[in-house]
Amino acid sequence: MLIDTHTHIYLEDFKEDIQELMLRCKKQNISKLYLPNIDSSTIVPMHNVVDAYPDQCYPMMGLHPCYVKESWKDELAISEENLRARKYFGVGEIGIDLYWDKTFRIEQIEVFCHHLELAKELKLPVSIHSREALDITISEVRNLHDSNLRGVFHCFNGTVAQAEEILALEGFYMGIGGVVTYKNAGVDKVVKNIPLDRLVLETDAPYLSPVPYRGKRNEPSYLEHIAQRIADVKEISLEEVAEKTSKTAQIIFN
Repeated sequence: MLIDTHTHIYLEDFKEDIQELMLRCKKQNISKLYLPNIDSSTIVPMHNVVDAYPDQCYPMMGLHPCYVKESWKDELAISEENLRARKYFGVGEIGIDLYWDKTFRIEQIEVFCHHLELAKELKLPVSIHSREALDITISEVRNLHDSNLRGVFHCFNGTVAQAEEILALEGFYMGIGGVVTYKNAGVDKVVKNIPLDRLVLETDAPYLSPVPYRGKRNEPSYLEHIAQRIADVKEISLEEVAEKTSKTAQIIFN
């Protein structure tokens, strides 16, 4: 059994073959898929997929940092309204992204911290996106951290030192995706030093496909390639990676 803790299969990329995709997931023993939201435009498509596959797909609600723009207050209000109106399994995708655009840096931090406070209030885990901003992201989490705040640093690609900072935050884990299979990315070397019970698997589909599908559309059925690379790096069996990461995912998401 494998669990994809972060996938966007409600996007247009999957519109034509969602049924076949879900069948491939079953064949590959992908038992659960957690779907983080992006912004107000993706809420209905995400709900539609979750409603069609309620035993496999579990929704999260949040505002992706790259979509914190001029209308960020309205978007934040919509995110909070939905979180209070329907059952979700996490708050996400939230975070700080200073790679594409630094224009709304302050607003991104404000939106991120507001979502962290909501997660604490609602006792939900968070799915954190961080690009070119991992130090400040960790710092903001540390400032608000208590026993009600837990979650995943999605698509972790930081250093060993940054991983150790996350490990010091009780209840926080690192999501490992297709980048771990990239020869020169260096994620595999960091993963070797992270305890297996602090890792979960993810695809971030349709993005960041693992080798041998790099450059093509990603999908949850490719999760085994990620798990196998972790197994190779840690010199353990694929079965052990599957068992422990799935157990951790179930702890995080209740």
